[in-house]
Amino acid sequence: METKGFINRLLKRNEIYLLFVIIGLSIMLSIVNPNFLTLENLFDILRSYSFMGILAVGVLVVLLSGGIDISFTANATVAQYVMAYLLVNHLKMNIFLAILIPCVIGVALGGINASLIYFLNAPPIIITISTLNVYFGVLQFVSGGKWLYNFPVWFRNFPKVSVIHLVNPEGIPYGLSILTIIWIVIVVCTFFILRYTTLGRKIYAMGGNTEAAKRSGLNVFQIQMFVYCFMGLLAGVASIIQALLAQTVAPNAIMGRELEVIAAVVLGGASLAGGSGSLVGTLLGVSLIATITNGLTLMRVSSYWQNVFIGLIIIISVSITALQRKAVARRVTAVDVEE
Repeated sequence: METKGFINRLLKRNEIYLLFVIIGLSIMLSIVNPNFLTLENLFDILRSYSFMGILAVGVLVVLLSGGIDISFTANATVAQYVMAYLLVNHLKMNIFLAILIPCVIGVALGGINASLIYFLNAPPIIITISTLNVYFGVLQFVSGGKWLYNFPVWFRNFPKVSVIHLVNPEGIPYGLSILTIIWIVIVVCTFFILRYTTLGRKIYAMGGNTEAAKRSGLNVFQIQMFVYCFMGLLAGVASIIQALLAQTVAPNAIMGRELEVIAAVVLGGASLAGGSGSLVGTLLGVSLIATITNGLTLMRVSSYWQNVFIGLIIIISVSITALQRKAVARRVTAVDVEE
């Protein structure tokens, strides 16, 4: 009976269905292209999607608190461009400063978002759409749309650092990238905050019911300040990851990625209404998008069709999640009526 109850609880979770979809897609893609299910390709996916994965973790925390942030791509773009400008024009920079500068800028811009949301008492989506345009518009004006490149040798070599070193049958080296390790560290730290700290419980409580959280004495401003600054911090980290991967910085390189990241988090079961979601689900949501994109790339399918497939998968997944929630709501209503 205990085993049956565990299986029933497991089947009620959105994450298990996502996992089945990812496994099924992986099997199909590996049949079409045997290179898909190789350790080398897996390491490459983890490295390539570390940028999106880091942003998704930040978006999850904001959604859990009952908020939403649309401006994180503009935040990351500003942080990245300032870092790159200093990197190109001041050769005394090092990797620690290259990471610290965008993080500080990201936290500052996130703090502006939190302050505006709290003191203006305006919907977060309106505020963050507004700040997205302000941050991006100011950057475009100041930068003049100029691209930055020709970074120092140490900056070009850093993303090549691997924690695990392997060689494929053709003699080409590959391994687990340091960029993937940064993503893993962020996931572990976020898991600890959400699962084992009072702050994490407050974030869930505020997302479940903000008014009830206020009446119970929670400091809403402090919680909002933390989640939006945390989103800004991760936007800063993600911006340096993207610069390391691309080795060029453009004022519009990251813009437009916000909906893709939010979609991955929602695919993982996070509610746009707040209070529900998990890191495991978020990672699976990112994995699903990464699996589809990488598999279609190996099959040499046009990027336009990749967007179509991703859109269809998102629609289907969100529809399934909505139907599950309606079914749960009907069961709860039926129990109330019987009582």
